[in-house]
Amino acid sequence: MTTSLQVQTYVGRFAPSPTGPLHAGSLVAALASWLDARAHRGLWLVRVEDVDFTRNQPGAAECILQQLADCGLQPDQPPVWQSQREALYQQALDQLVTSGRAYPCGCSRSDILALLGAQGRLPARGQEAVYPGTCRSGLHGRSPRSWRVRLPDDAAQPLRWSDRRLGAQSQVLSQEVGDFVLKRADGAWAYQLAVVVDDAAQGVTDVVRGEDLAASTARQIALQRLLGLPTPRYLHTPLVRDAQGEKLSKHQGAAAFVAGAQSVQQALGVLGLDVRSNTLPELLAQAVQAWRDK
Repeated sequence: MTTSLQVQTYVGRFAPSPTGPLHAGSLVAALASWLDARAHRGLWLVRVEDVDFTRNQPGAAECILQQLADCGLQPDQPPVWQSQREALYQQALDQLVTSGRAYPCGCSRSDILALLGAQGRLPARGQEAVYPGTCRSGLHGRSPRSWRVRLPDDAAQPLRWSDRRLGAQSQVLSQEVGDFVLKRADGAWAYQLAVVVDDAAQGVTDVVRGEDLAASTARQIALQRLLGLPTPRYLHTPLVRDAQGEKLSKHQGAAAFVAGAQSVQQALGVLGLDVRSNTLPELLAQAVQAWRDK
């Protein structure tokens, strides 16, 4: 893990979705992002990613913020809420439409899967369906449902980036993803667009998050380039898995962690830090130094 960062410009963030309380895996990601910011004497922000209104749970955001506070993880600025920032996302979409880099799509998921099935290209379990470009040349009588990015020609070549923990990474977007959604048929803004716009607007220099989101990074870098936005540095942290080897997730009903020093101690262990103390403030202080020394 490299640490040669410009400490005077560092801005990190933790961006939970309010779909339920944080579990042990979420705490690992939150703690890693906080440690990285503190180790580099930068700012640590919290952003509530609540644009997916179909999955939000009442009171979950407030619960998450309290869980973080109870673990000594206090943001340096008041949290921001994506649901209050939709004008920024619309502005970005308008920019892409004007430049010819976004188009309306009339395809449903069943339409896409039917076409991929006819082509023998159905995704395997756990893989994404690669959009076949049906509406790239127009809606062909369909009603518009969603908006998609029009990937540039160089998307047929590997998009390469470096992760501070995982090392060299690459993805061929045209083959592995296709023109991905920017705004969904139900009106919700897609994660890929919202996170890119918000990271740029908040001046985020370093994204520290769970390894399950590493596969989204190439799409976000592609959008950053199309919108003329800076690309932050990335660090993807280890995942916490259950007894069956599956990633802990709210979707699978992972239990909320019990806030306090013991949970923080366990999260530090996942991050490879052997730090021990009887009090939470001392534990966090030692953890920041250990992270800085990695």
